[in-house]
Amino acid sequence: MNPELAIIRIKNLRLRTFIGIKEEEINNRQDVIINVVIHYAADNAYQTDNMEHALNYRTITKAIIALVEENRFSLLEHLTGKILEIASEHPWVAYASVEVDKPHALRFADSVSMQLS
Repeated sequence: MNPELAIIRIKNLRLRTFIGIKEEEINNRQDVIINVVIHYAADNAYQTDNMEHALNYRTITKAIIALVEENRFSLLEHLTGKILEIASEHPWVAYASVEVDKPHALRFADSVSMQLS
């Protein structure tokens, strides 16, 4: 285990967006639930207690919110990929994973989700 490796988890970020290909999906916002995991080397951050040495999860979350709320998506794969691009864009990021749930997408299921890393 690497003690300098930090793992940021953004859990159950609940947003609304246009997602899908059916007419009702194109015309009405739907709920999505987003989970993001980001691994980065945080040795400077925990040694100095200086924000300049830390990955700012608030900035990342704001970018994800803007992406989701200001755009339309046909495919869950595309939405998930765009969020992954935001989560992994900083050069300190060693690994990122994103899962997006679309509640009630199927009649007898709680949700359908897509995960990319």
